[in-house]
Amino acid sequence: MLAPHLGRGGAGDPDTAAAVRAIVDDVRARGDAAVREHGRRLDGADLSPAEWEIPRSEWQAAQRRLAPPLRGALETAVARVRAYHERQVGGGFLERDAEGNTLAMRLLPLDRVGVYVPGGKASYPSTVIMNVVPATVAGVPEIVMVTPPGGITDAVLAAAELAGVTRALRIGGPQAIAALAFGTQTVPRVDKIVGPGNRFVTAAKREVAGAVGIDMLAGPTEVLIIADRTADVRYVAADLIAQAEHDEDAAAWCVTTSPELADALEGELARRVAQAPRRDIVRRALAAHGVVVVVPDLDAAVEVANRRAPEHLELLLADPWPIANRIRHAGAVFVGATTPEPVGDYIAGPSHVLPTGGTARYVSPLGVYDFVKRTSIISYSPERLAADADHIIALAEAEGLFGHAEAIRIRQDGGRGTRDR
Repeated sequence: MLAPHLGRGGAGDPDTAAAVRAIVDDVRARGDAAVREHGRRLDGADLSPAEWEIPRSEWQAAQRRLAPPLRGALETAVARVRAYHERQVGGGFLERDAEGNTLAMRLLPLDRVGVYVPGGKASYPSTVIMNVVPATVAGVPEIVMVTPPGGITDAVLAAAELAGVTRALRIGGPQAIAALAFGTQTVPRVDKIVGPGNRFVTAAKREVAGAVGIDMLAGPTEVLIIADRTADVRYVAADLIAQAEHDEDAAAWCVTTSPELADALEGELARRVAQAPRRDIVRRALAAHGVVVVVPDLDAAVEVANRRAPEHLELLLADPWPIANRIRHAGAVFVGATTPEPVGDYIAGPSHVLPTGGTARYVSPLGVYDFVKRTSIISYSPERLAADADHIIALAEAEGLFGHAEAIRIRQDGGRGTRDR
């Protein structure tokens, strides 16, 4: 019964993929000219490359123009996100024995990262913070933000200034993703692209993956709420609506052990949806992707949650922590009635960039580890090489790689390899 509703990940629709592939190929071939042409066609903004750059003075002016409550909220969010992600720093090691043999792993930040910030219909300063701050904590020296011309607000620019963006450009859509991936005369090539977008942006990220790193292929947002008989039906309804208001494809699930709560939820949702400013979007999302599952006990609820592997999982339970400790697959877990999902969207600390479509089974939230690469370091002493030589030669010859074996032999017998005898 649940199978049709589980994970909606996939390869995307062929028409979108074909259209995006043509844009990506064009940008790779023609650079700035192609970016400008597709921006004019798709965004209705004909900006020359010289007009793409947003001067730093505009970021700073935007920050000064913000109302104090909003500026304070952005500053608090940046501080919280930075403090959380500073705990993720580290993980390298160096081991050296008495003979001087060394094994080490170095963690190095990426040189340059691109951050896509959606725009047009809405402004998302939280996207800036949640993508940029982990990169700055990782030590990435260059962070290039791109955003469609219609999405540049004071809040977005202020967030860029506070979070640590080093350069901001007025370009969006698949053409911006391609420009970051391959570089143009104006847009620098980056090592990795992060940030959400519509299906065209996601298709572009899929198209350039491999030429550049990407964070994840995000799908529609989703929440799953596990509720027992103690849950307040008003909270459950409000939290389902909060997720459904994102867009018509958002998924909102309630898994409950209480038939009474399930019965009451229908009427509570109807009342609250009627009052919601984004009621049309909410109605369509709930009609298409709203699910209420009544289960016999919390063991079954945990099973449903782990099979669904949701982006956001709320636990509205009398005793939530034992259940939280049994959740294996979720992007983020919100424990207790006073921890609704929006606290994670904005200010709690962990990045709100989370796996969707069931990919929480194997994908982690965005973090510092996404902006570093690991390099192995090996140093053998003469004694260790002599001790390991026969093993290396045996393995190399078993694989038919006789040159590998010779590279070891030539370092034995006083530097005489097989061909020198």
